[in-house]
Amino acid sequence: MRAAGLYIHVPFCQAKCAYCDFASYAGGEALFAPYLDAVRHEMRRRQARLPHACTLYVGGGTPTVLPVHDLAALVETARRTFGLDADAEITIEANPGTVDAASLRQLREAGVCRLSLGVQSFDDEMLHTLGRIHTAGDARQAVYDARGAGFDNLSLDLIFGLPGQTMGQWQESVRQALALSPEHLSLYALTVEDDTPFAASIEGGELPAPDEDMAADMYTWAEAALAEAGLIHYEISNWALPGYACQHNLVYWRNEPYVGLGAAAHSWYGGTRRANVRLPRDYISALEKGQDPVAEEEEIDRALEMGETMMMGLRLLAEGVSFARFVGRFGVSMDDVYGSQIEGLVSRGLLEQMPDRIRLSQRGHLLGNQVFAEFLPPLAARSSP
Repeated sequence: MRAAGLYIHVPFCQAKCAYCDFASYAGGEALFAPYLDAVRHEMRRRQARLPHACTLYVGGGTPTVLPVHDLAALVETARRTFGLDADAEITIEANPGTVDAASLRQLREAGVCRLSLGVQSFDDEMLHTLGRIHTAGDARQAVYDARGAGFDNLSLDLIFGLPGQTMGQWQESVRQALALSPEHLSLYALTVEDDTPFAASIEGGELPAPDEDMAADMYTWAEAALAEAGLIHYEISNWALPGYACQHNLVYWRNEPYVGLGAAAHSWYGGTRRANVRLPRDYISALEKGQDPVAEEEEIDRALEMGETMMMGLRLLAEGVSFARFVGRFGVSMDDVYGSQIEGLVSRGLLEQMPDRIRLSQRGHLLGNQVFAEFLPPLAARSSP
């Protein structure tokens, strides 16, 4: 198997945010040591199928709730087991409330070269609504500490379309983020997930429902503001200075192989998509018994792989999907497979057809889901032999 992206999931956090439905759990300190042992066991199981990783991304949850020496040791074990190059992109997600100057120095010395800070907002009122454990001041301090530790590849996450969030609040958060000169920004529209405190509060009338039109206006404003600041809008939700696009996430968007380790982690390689068991205790138990922690498997046939390659690749706004790369991968031209869909989407102003690729139009940036649906095979076809 060719080099793949490597993801490690750390399902622990200091406090569960009100909007979050990720596989993350507060108060799991007693599981830290057995969980890390289980991840190392899974590394050994997967190593035969993944002799070489091109990137490493440690996400969560909040990886930085782990003792920093344990987190640094995890990175070193992954680097050694999967043959990561000395200059490979290694990213760790962090909550600004869980890092300080000393811990960030240790991570940088361990080879972590990219830090993704979940700031979400620079407005303390919004942070309180979200249930975040940090303040705007904590976020700024985390950036200063990261720079002092030697991080020169820094990403900040922000959320827009929050209940009660005004355009002015959103603009101020973006301006404060830009004032910190990050190399990368990720801007996400709030999705209200079922069975979260946010969903219950909105249903009960304690919070207003998100305003989709306002969220669209926020996104459009941010596109212009970030372009003016010199950041390239390289993916629907992501902007970066030239040379700072997230290499690990490009693996996903190009629909290339990746391996996920840890509870609830997903993998795709060898024509099969896999998902590990969700609960940390179940994950630990499986590995302690010498069992594979995979809970679900789905064979990805050629039609679905082609459709997902189109769907994911079109998220890359400038790169899009290359005609030559499609032919090289599937041995058939994109036009032979999707000619009618492409023609229809171009005529609706949602796609642009370039000499060497297709990509979303400016209008398509806000209507991407309508475009992506055109390339996925019908469920009936997917389930047939």
